[in-house]
Amino acid sequence: MDELRIDNHKLIYHVDRVNRWQKGELIAPIYMEIAPSGACNHRCIFCGLDYMGYKPKFLDTKILLGAVKSAAKCGVKSIMYAGEGEPLLHGDIARIINFTKSSGIDAAVTTNGVFLNDEIIKKCLKSLSWIRVSFNASTAVTYKKIHRCLKGDFEKVLSNLDRAVRYKRKFRLDCTIGVQMLLIPENKGEVIKLAKLIKKTGVDYLIIKPFSKHPMSRSNIDKDFDYAKFLYLEDRLKRISTEEFKIIFRSQTMEKLKKNRVYKHCPGLPFWAYIDAEGNVSACSAYLGEKRFVYGNIYKGEFSDIIKGDARRKILNMAATRLDSRNCREICRLDDVNRYLWELKRPLAHVNFI
Repeated sequence: MDELRIDNHKLIYHVDRVNRWQKGELIAPIYMEIAPSGACNHRCIFCGLDYMGYKPKFLDTKILLGAVKSAAKCGVKSIMYAGEGEPLLHGDIARIINFTKSSGIDAAVTTNGVFLNDEIIKKCLKSLSWIRVSFNASTAVTYKKIHRCLKGDFEKVLSNLDRAVRYKRKFRLDCTIGVQMLLIPENKGEVIKLAKLIKKTGVDYLIIKPFSKHPMSRSNIDKDFDYAKFLYLEDRLKRISTEEFKIIFRSQTMEKLKKNRVYKHCPGLPFWAYIDAEGNVSACSAYLGEKRFVYGNIYKGEFSDIIKGDARRKILNMAATRLDSRNCREICRLDDVNRYLWELKRPLAHVNFI
């Protein structure tokens, strides 16, 4: 059971914001993704943002903290640090995470886990709602082939996960520690072995999800890979899953790959935002680098002014009324949000007969 609603949306918990959106108000995002770093120590074969070039750029700490403070005042409720690079490469990432939490915003990190060392664990694990590590093989050989990384990273990440779990348990922290595997042809035979391996680390969950090609990515994963042939894994994984170690096999998302979208445009963008490593505040991660989706830049203006600005209003209107969703990523992060909002604006007949 997906108790974290990873394969679903959570707008049912934000009724007030949804009501304001329905009334046509320019609302602040509930959730944001921020890229503290454009650089990355891995070159994963599935990377959706490889076209960004892994530029060794880092958000200025003072500017970023100012944006976080402004975001809190606007009503932003959560920030995930991830983006086009590896977030833990930023020299001040622990300070940034702690400041985010102290500002009243829930903080999370998605990482490859290589730099999840003792210093990071001790400094900021207490401030994280969750941390998710991308780990895509059960052997060092396959891991190196997929992540295209330094020898020894496989063992290092497993050791880091073990230490993070032990630290969490020792100090009874609330941080949820998880691992995510992207199921692709290169690791299709290692799912069960990986589940057993990750279970030994003591993390809270493992996600198995399908590959979704970013429209601008150079990644060369087999586009004809048939996930229907691997749905049987869900039952096998249930035998490994326990109350303490959940396995979330995203079969619902895999099945969506063969279905057409019910929504023609994108109504969900008001509820989220993205800040890249150069400070651009963007509407959508599927169109990073395209100026027509940029609201503004935190080096040039206050975050709250950008969120309330005319540029954002115009871009959101374009996305909701003219953007062709058929040109977007196959499985958009906002897919379930868009399905919900699309139907909310276009109710079926007889909705009062509940």
